[in-house]
Parts: sequence; structure tokens; C-alpha cells
Amino acid sequence: MNCRKRILTALNNHQPDKVPIFELYINESSIVKLAKLLKPEAVKAVEERLKDESYEILNLYCLIIDELQLDSTTTFFSRGIKIIDKDYCRDKYETIYRLNEHGEPVPVKGAINNSSDIKGFDMASKLKPEDFASVQYVINKVGSDKAHFVDIYDPFKVSWQLRGGMQNLLMDYVLNPPLIHDLTRIATDFNIAVIDMAIKVGADIIVMSGDLAGENTLFMSPKYYRKYIKPSHKEIVDYAHKKGVKIVKHSDGNVWSILDDFIEVGFDGIHPIQPQCMDIEEVKNHLAGKACILGNIDCRYLLPFGTEEEVEKITKETIEKAAPGGGYIISSSNSIHPGCKPENYISMINAVHKYGVYNY
Repeated sequence: MNCRKRILTALNNHQPDKVPIFELYINESSIVKLAKLLKPEAVKAVEERLKDESYEILNLYCLIIDELQLDSTTTFFSRGIKIIDKDYCRDKYETIYRLNEHGEPVPVKGAINNSSDIKGFDMASKLKPEDFASVQYVINKVGSDKAHFVDIYDPFKVSWQLRGGMQNLLMDYVLNPPLIHDLTRIATDFNIAVIDMAIKVGADIIVMSGDLAGENTLFMSPKYYRKYIKPSHKEIVDYAHKKGVKIVKHSDGNVWSILDDFIEVGFDGIHPIQPQCMDIEEVKNHLAGKACILGNIDCRYLLPFGTEEEVEKITKETIEKAAPGGGYIISSSNSIHPGCKPENYISMINAVHKYGVYNY
């Protein structure tokens, strides 16, 4: 069974030959650290160009996929971000971001300040094939034996970015419901356009990222989720299925109160089952046969601060809880961020190869 089939078998809630491996995101600095451990000569050959050549990072990412025998890639289309100064940047959809200490953009001002800004605003028309150049590059380089995920933002996330911050959007839920409907329509049309272009370059699976919850509860009430977000989720999921691709929902936090809504919407998988607030065995029992579960290896404490032996032990235990019967794809509980020890991630992957084989 090749990697692509292994991932798709799990997403169909069946049992593949072994537990498939996925990762939503590996930060650039983590890519370099991992590559240095796996193949130091490859990093040394391009080290001077790493800051200026994004394709060098993509090459190292593909090297990691190959060396660690991961079953899938995850890529992101370009939002056309341009630097304004050392602290700020702007995307082509007119959202302004502040760069954090890791160079990651945090939205601080959106294109939509009030209802009058909605008229004529269209994100989908600004999307261009060249925005998918890096997606196409990775898919071509890694090949069709792997499963290729392409990330899109949840319409909730697109909406709060357009409003310049989640707090602004959450106030609109109470103070300006018509604006919520308009923003959701823009975000839904945009995501449908992204799915079309992702499929054209070879995407097998869409992953819809964007948190809807903290560790205790949702950011909004379940009532507001069902009123404003769920119909958009349903439209996007139905469109992805009509086009022949799977779609996975990513949200950190405690999403128990809307987990059944995700099933009603039709998501093929739920990621990442955050271990601080969701027990993976309980979730697996609840979702068995309804949706695949992805994730759960703790990237807050275990991967940054644990020992390699602890990582192996927890990975083995997680497989024992989540893998029986299939419908499980392993990954970290969010991403491989700069705080994660590269040695621990390698230990996690080695443990999957060691303990994740199904006995037929």
C-alpha cells in the first residue's frame, strides 16, 4: 500500500497496512533543524541561501518527507504578503499584519471596517494560479505516491482577518449580524475558488485550518456556530466532495460541543484532538466509523521538553488507543514549531514506524 492510499484508507474510516503519518505544519526553522540532523550535508550546501531562497526551504521540507518516510505533504498557497517595514506586512487582500518574534504575521488591521466596505469587495477574483506555485513545486518534487494536503483558512478565520482581529468579529456576532453574513459569503466563495485551484495542481485532501475553541470552550456559543459558520462549512465540504477530494477540519481546543456538528457537515477527518482538553480514546470511540481522527501527540510539553524515551512511550500508547480498527492518522497536536526538539520529532516518527503496523 503506497502512502497516498494509506492516508485515503484511514480517511475512509478503514484500516490501512500501518498508521499513516501527517503533519499540518513544520516551521521553517524546524525544517532546517530536522534537515541538519537527517542530512547535514544538504543543509550545508545551501545554508547561505536559506534566508533568501524560499525554494531551498521547500527542498529541505521534501527531503524530510523522504528521509522520515512521512505519508503526506501539507502546503499553503501564497496570500501575496509584502513587507511594509521591519514590523509590519500586508497581504493582497488588504489585511495588515504585525510580525512576531518568529516572523509569523499576526493580523492587526483588516480591509473591512464597517458595512460600507463590503460593497464590491471580492477575494476570489484576486486569486491567481501563481499563488499555488509552491504547492505545485512540492507536489511535483515529492510525487503522486504521497498524499498531498492543501491548507485553506476556515471562513471564521478569513472573516476575523478581514475585520483585523477576532475580537472585532465576535462583537459583530451581537452588534452587526448582517455584516457576519456578508463576510461569511466572501470567505466561502474564496475557499471554493481555492479548492478549485488546489485540485488543478494535484491536491488530494483539503485541510481547513482555523481555531474555533480554547481549552475550556468555544470562542462563540454553539448557537452562533450553527447559525453563522456551520452552513458555510457544509457548503465548502459539499463542494470539496463534489470535486472528488477529502476535507479535514483543524481546530485546537475543546470542540466537544460541536463535534457532532462536524459529522453532520461531513468533514472526513478532525484534527488535532488536543490532549490538554480532549481524550483521544474517548473521541475515537465517539467518532468510530463516522470520521477519521488525526493528531494528538503533544507539541506543547512532550515534543519541546520531553525525552526521546518519553516521546516513544507516549506515541506507542496513543497508537494503542487510537489506531485499532483504522480511521486514525498520527501527527503532532498542532505543528512542529520552533520550540519542538527535532530529536523528539524524529523519535515520534520512528515510534510510529515501529509500533504502527497493523497485524492482520
